[in-house]
Formats: sequence, C-alpha cells, structure tokens
Amino acid sequence: MYTGYSNFASSVDTAFLFILGVSVIFLVGITGVIIYFIIKYNKKRHPVAEEIEGSNKLEIIWTVIPTILVLIMFWVGWKAYIPERRIPKDALQVKVTAQMWSWRFEYDNGKVTDTLIVPQGKNVVLLLKSMDVIHAVYIPAFRIKEDVVPGREKSMWFKSDVPGTYDLFCAEYCGLRHSYMLSAVKVLPQDQFNAWFAATPPKMDSAAASVPGAAGKLLVQSKACIACHTFDGSKLVGPSFKGIFGHKVTVETDGKEREIVVNEEYIKRSILDPTADVVKGFQKGQMVSYKGQLTDDEIAKIIEFIKTLGDEKD
Repeated sequence: MYTGYSNFASSVDTAFLFILGVSVIFLVGITGVIIYFIIKYNKKRHPVAEEIEGSNKLEIIWTVIPTILVLIMFWVGWKAYIPERRIPKDALQVKVTAQMWSWRFEYDNGKVTDTLIVPQGKNVVLLLKSMDVIHAVYIPAFRIKEDVVPGREKSMWFKSDVPGTYDLFCAEYCGLRHSYMLSAVKVLPQDQFNAWFAATPPKMDSAAASVPGAAGKLLVQSKACIACHTFDGSKLVGPSFKGIFGHKVTVETDGKEREIVVNEEYIKRSILDPTADVVKGFQKGQMVSYKGQLTDDEIAKIIEFIKTLGDEKD
C-alpha cells in the first residue's frame, strides 16, 4: 500500500488525484460533447437555425452533479488538511528561522544547522519564524508547505518513516536570491539521530583559533551574511567585504549622499541599523537589523574578520 515519504503524502496525493481525475473526465466529456454538436449541428445539415426549448431535467442534472462533485472534493481535501493542524504533543520541536536567503534550524539542546535533521518514525514540529519578509517552507516529497510570516507564530509538523535526504525550498518569492534559498531534510534512523543529537559541535582548534578573523568568519557564515555579501570583491545584494575596511565609500543618509570611511563604528552601525547609511548603488531595506541577535563581542569578531580580507586589488 502506498504511503509516501511522510504521513501526509498518501492523503494529499489522494485528494490531488481525485480532483485531477474529475477534471480530466469533465475535460474529455465536455470536449466530446462540443465535437458532437459541431458535427451534428453544422451548417450543411442545418442551414436554417432552429429555436431549441430549454430542458429543466438537463439543467437540474448539470447543476446537481457538479455540486455533489465539488462537495466531495472539499471533503477529500478537508480530510487531508485537518490532520496537518493537529500537532502531536510528543513531537520533537525544531525552531526554524527564515531570512533572506537562508534557513536556520535550532534544536532544544542548542544545536544549530542549515540542514533539517530529524529521526525516522518520530513526530517533528517546526516552529516557524521570519526575520524579514514572507517565506514558505516547502518539502515536496512530504507534501507539506507552510508560509513563514514576519511577526506571526506559525508551525507545521510531519513524520517520515523513510530514511533519506529530501529537498527543502522556499516557495514564496522573497527577493533577488529567492532561488538560492535551498536546504534539505535528512531523515536518519533513530540510533544515528541520537548519536548526532548528543554529539557536541566541533570546537575550533587552537591553530585555527589563532588565525586572525577565524571566529568572525564562522559567525558570518552561521548568520547567513554570505547570502548577500562576498569575500572576493564581487557584488551581490550588498557590498563585498573584501577591501572595504579603511576605504572611503559614498553612502546615502537621510536622503543625502555623503562620503565616509569604513571603520569599526560604521560597520557596527550597519549591522544594528542597516538602513542608516546605505552604500550608493545598493537598495535600501534589503538587510534586516541584527540587534539582539549579535553581541558586541560577536560584532567585534566580525569586524576583525572583515579587516583580514585586504584590498580588492590584492
């Protein structure tokens, strides 16, 4: 018996196939009737138009039958929808943060990943949050989708009995790099998930920690800064980090252009209030504030990393 890759796949597919089947039957039936009438009542056979009286019986039939079919479609869809709203109390909770243009998954034990990792055969509830605009969690193989709306608490849940890796997309156009907002769901056997869940995140070794800016680079990557900024001088949604520190840039402040030097104060202000001074040539409002998400110490580490990137001409 078909069950699909999640507990919702079968019911969603049943609703889809039923509606598709009814639509195909009506398409073929109506097209057939049209062709029949074209042949039977063409001008050669009926050169003179005739008035045809209405048929109450026929009108009742084509009113009642479609109404019944629409109600059946509603019932099939409703049966698939209701279980999606009833979240089990014993579900594993994962906090999902969406922002332009990346996903962040946080677990109860503090683990943070950019890939959703879940145990096989276990109910999982995703607690959804958006940092900026409307996004949408969409896992095609599981037949589930849910909008992630700024300022609203939303959730979705599922259970998968089939280990594997499945695509996770953003299904709501959320800006210039919407198509890059890709991730995956990894369904692991329970013992493998337990081992992964219990393992402590790898710490930076002393050699790596001694490299200037190493801690800042990790922060830039984990906070999804690389979705909009590059390290090599190329432009994305925001300016590249390469060669920017200590150089003069033209910014727009309160509608007026001015020239400033990129220093610690400017970078910190741009992180906490990104609309205050927008570099000329870039669109205002594309970056959200990281106030409350980064400590002063973390901001200082990011600044140290930016300092190491050198000049664009290097």
